[in-house]
Amino acid sequence: MEPHAPHADENQLIAERRAKLAERRARGGVVFPNDFKPQHRALPLAQRYGNVPNEELEPQGIEVSVGGRIMLKRLMGKASFVTLQDATGRIQLYIQRDAIGEEAYADFKHWDLGDIAGARGTLFRTKTGELSVKVTQLLMLTKSLRPLPDKFQGLADQETKYRQRYVDLIMDEEARDRFALRSKAVSALRGFMVEHGFLEVETPMLHPIPGGANAKPFVTHHNALDQEMFLRIAPELYLKRLIVGGFERVFEINRNFRNEGLSVRHNPEFTMMEFYAAYWTHEDQMDFTEELLRHVARSATGSAQLTYAGQPVDLSQPFARLTIRDALLVHAGLSETEVDNPEVLATRIKAAGEDVPKNANLAVLQYSLFEATVEEKLWQPTFIMNHPLEVSPLARANDENPGITERFELYMTGREVANGFSELNDAEDQAARFHAQVDAKDSGDDEAMHFDADFIRALEYGMPPTGGCGIGIDRFVMLLTDSPSIRDVILFPALRRES
Repeated sequence: MEPHAPHADENQLIAERRAKLAERRARGGVVFPNDFKPQHRALPLAQRYGNVPNEELEPQGIEVSVGGRIMLKRLMGKASFVTLQDATGRIQLYIQRDAIGEEAYADFKHWDLGDIAGARGTLFRTKTGELSVKVTQLLMLTKSLRPLPDKFQGLADQETKYRQRYVDLIMDEEARDRFALRSKAVSALRGFMVEHGFLEVETPMLHPIPGGANAKPFVTHHNALDQEMFLRIAPELYLKRLIVGGFERVFEINRNFRNEGLSVRHNPEFTMMEFYAAYWTHEDQMDFTEELLRHVARSATGSAQLTYAGQPVDLSQPFARLTIRDALLVHAGLSETEVDNPEVLATRIKAAGEDVPKNANLAVLQYSLFEATVEEKLWQPTFIMNHPLEVSPLARANDENPGITERFELYMTGREVANGFSELNDAEDQAARFHAQVDAKDSGDDEAMHFDADFIRALEYGMPPTGGCGIGIDRFVMLLTDSPSIRDVILFPALRRES
C-alpha cells in the first residue's frame, strides 16, 4: 500500500500535490480532460462477472472502461494494483508497464490517493480471485490537491463529517448508503401518494405572512416590492387554498424553515411532506399515514420491523392510539383522579422542570404535562389524539367536546414524526382563532400565528370537509437508517460558521 503519514503536515502534502499539478501544466496539453466517458460501473461488472472463473473470463477479452477515484495504490516494480471507487462501488485495476507504456507508467507512479482516473482494459480475475481490469490505457482526469483522511480512521471528528460531507461520502460507504436510502424513501413516498390519487404541487417558499404552524420565522426583505417577507414555516395555508380551488387531493414534499434551536432532532431547514384530502377526517388520515409509513419502510429497507438505537420498532403491527389523557394514565403513572386535577398536573409540570402555562384549562395542563413527561416514552408507533383547542389553531373542534380538536400527533422512538387533523373549514371560527393568536403574539408569544386575511377570504368561498397531515421526512429517515442525529440524514446541515 502507499504509505500514509498521519502526522505529516497537511500543508506540506498539499504543497507537494500542487507542485505535481504545476509540473503537469508545464508539460502543456489538457490537464483536466473531460472527453473520457466510462461505459461501465463497478457494481454491475461485479454482479455480471464476479463469479465467472478466470479460465472462462480472461480468454473472452471483454473490454471495459471505468472511471473513479483512486482509493488504494500498491506499486510493485513493473506492475501495480489500484482500487478505483465509483458511485456504485470499487473495482481493482492491474497496471503493467509493458501494457500502458513506459512513459505513462512512470507518470502513474507519482499519482496520489484521491486522484480521479479513467481506465480502459479487459476483465480477468487475479490469483486471489478478485475481479480486475487489465489496463491498456490509463488517464489522469482530475488531480486531487488535498490528501484523503486515513483509510482506517476516516473522518474521526463528527462535525468535520457534517461540514465536509463531500469527504465523508468519499470515505464512508455507510454514509453513501444512508443518503441513497433516504432518496429511495422519498421516491416511495411520492409513488404511494400519486398511486392514491394525490396531485403533487409546489407552493411558495417566500410568504408575505408566516402561517401554518406555531414557529418563529426567518425574516427577509424583498427590494422590488419593498416589503418584509418570511421563509415559510409550513405550506399548510397554501395547500388548503388549493382544496378550496377544487384540487381534492394534494401533497408537497419540500423544505420548511424555522428560526429556532439546533438539536439532534431540529435543523433550521428541514423536509416535510404535507398532504390534504377533501372529505377525509383525522381518522382517515391516521389510517392512511400508518399505511403510508409502513409501505415506505418496506420499500426503502425491505422490512417494516426496524431497529433503532438497539431497540426494535415495529411498523408492521397496528399503531397504538391514545388520547392525551390516556397517555398520562399509561405512561405518567397518574390515577384517574389525579389526571383530572389541575393542581396535581401543575405540580407535576413544575417537577419536570417546565413552566406552568398561564390561565391554562384542564386540557392545556394535561397537554403540557404530556409534552414534558410522556413524549420520550412513546417508542413504538403511537397516535396521540384529543389536543386542546388552544394549541391547535387550525384544527376542527370536536362536535361533542368543543374544547378539544380532531387532531393527532404520531410518535415513535420518543419523538414526533407526523401531525394531522380534520381541518377547520368554518371561516368565522378560523378568523376568531387567528385573532386569539394575534392577542397571544401581542402578549409576547413569538411563535403565535399572524392574522392571514387572504386565507380567511379563501375559506369564505367554502372549503369542503378535509383532512390534512404533515410528516417530518428527516425524522422518519433517522429511524429508517438508525441515525442518532438529524444531521446524519441531512446532506449539508446547518452549522456555525467556521472561524
